Amino acid sequence: MSKKEDFIQHIQNGYQPKGDYMTLGAGKLGEEIISEAQVKIPLKTLNRHGLIAGATGTGKTKTLQLICEQLSDHAVPVLVMDVKGDLSGIAQPGDAESRHIQERHKNVGIPYEAKGFPVEFLSLSNEPGVRLRATVTEFGPILLSRILELNETQTGVISVLFKFSDDHGLPLVDLNDLKKLMNYVRDNEEGKAELSRNYGSISPATLGAIHRKIVALEQQGADVFFGEPSFDVMDLLRTRDGKAMVNILRITDIQDRPHLFSTFMLTLLSEIYSVFPEMGDPEKPKLCIFIDEAHLVFQQASRALLQQIEIVVKLIRSKGVGVYFITQIPGDVPDNVLSQLGLKVQHAMRGFTAKDRREITKAVENYPISEFYNAGVTIQELGIGEAFITALDEKGVPTPLVHTHLRAPASRMDILTPTEIQNIIQSSDLVRHYERTLDSRTAYEILTEKMDQVTQQEEEAKSQAPTSAPPRRGRPAKEESFAEKVFGSPLVRDMGRTLTREITRTFFGSLGVRNTRRR
Repeated sequence: MSKKEDFIQHIQNGYQPKGDYMTLGAGKLGEEIISEAQVKIPLKTLNRHGLIAGATGTGKTKTLQLICEQLSDHAVPVLVMDVKGDLSGIAQPGDAESRHIQERHKNVGIPYEAKGFPVEFLSLSNEPGVRLRATVTEFGPILLSRILELNETQTGVISVLFKFSDDHGLPLVDLNDLKKLMNYVRDNEEGKAELSRNYGSISPATLGAIHRKIVALEQQGADVFFGEPSFDVMDLLRTRDGKAMVNILRITDIQDRPHLFSTFMLTLLSEIYSVFPEMGDPEKPKLCIFIDEAHLVFQQASRALLQQIEIVVKLIRSKGVGVYFITQIPGDVPDNVLSQLGLKVQHAMRGFTAKDRREITKAVENYPISEFYNAGVTIQELGIGEAFITALDEKGVPTPLVHTHLRAPASRMDILTPTEIQNIIQSSDLVRHYERTLDSRTAYEILTEKMDQVTQQEEEAKSQAPTSAPPRRGRPAKEESFAEKVFGSPLVRDMGRTLTREITRTFFGSLGVRNTRRR
């Protein structure tokens, strides 16, 4: 058997799923693209998470687009974080007349069909789209404390404040509600007394430290994230005309606010985990989440936040949810998370520096050993639209490492025009649903009214108090004479005391008596 025949059999044995699958491309041996060695990834294992990595300009975004399309075709909903703003083209068909696309698909042995996919634009800020919001109460004291990077004592205080708000019917919707509650139990006598009597006293210094942490989070833009109506994660699971919705979260305006990005990611994963039912290992995922520029999640996250993300990623698989990280180097993802990733798509890496070469060595060590490739060399020679791929088969066993010539996306490999984006947003039922404003009474309004009432009562009491002493009854005061005014003045009295003291001292001194008291 020739090396080529051996290679074809090797890939076919490793990539022959029995159930539904998506095809990413065909294997490449040396310079030859072998259409018989197609790389087919079973949908059954896509809840085992994954990684798409590679240097800038190597094709990561197009691979992401390709995978999202095939998931949508198989009725698997997708949520993708679009940091760079270049994924919107998935809503429109690609260029079926493109010579490069036709040639690529001929080489991999897959017919090309240009088509668009149903898209919903989401927004974490004030950009157009479905507003993603959550209430402070939905966060809960533990998650909020970890986001604020509070210590154990401060976390206990947050728990007490949440308990106080629950017991007194004070809804915590946004950060203003939480700050008003803190002011109430710190500055208001009634609030301090109620807190101390039933929950224990809280140090004003501790409340001040928590308040400063909240202000710091607001500076990252978190104030627009908290509010009502809160987003229902079940709305991510919609389909249209037999295809699943591709939910594109446009976060181009928060690249410089990584803490907000980390906060949102942890909140979303936690909410999905708490709402979605247990599924074990379904035949295909219930939802796939793609996090572009994943280093924004991990680089600025606190240790507590990283631990929480690691825990959720490990557990959310049983809910039928796959989480995929897109970044430049695998080292951007913590080892505890990297070890959980089943599908790995590695585009070219560049070894310009010693650090780059160490990252290449680390990346290669994460892949199965292949007799057909010198992975450490080939990984630096991969062309645009090529990648090393390994996944898990339906039994959970890693598939062979294969140098893959990827197929082209079926949708437009460019962004939509502003008019096209606006048309999608205007036709969205979800946008209209979540853009409405709920005028509910929250802790801020309730406590403000209560504190204003106290202030008003104090002002009324002051206005009713007498401003001067009442006149004395009885005989009118006798008018003082000139002599009484003079000799009754403080200056004359002081002069008299001084003169008397000096005369007395002179008199007793003449008698031989000395004053021994220390002055």
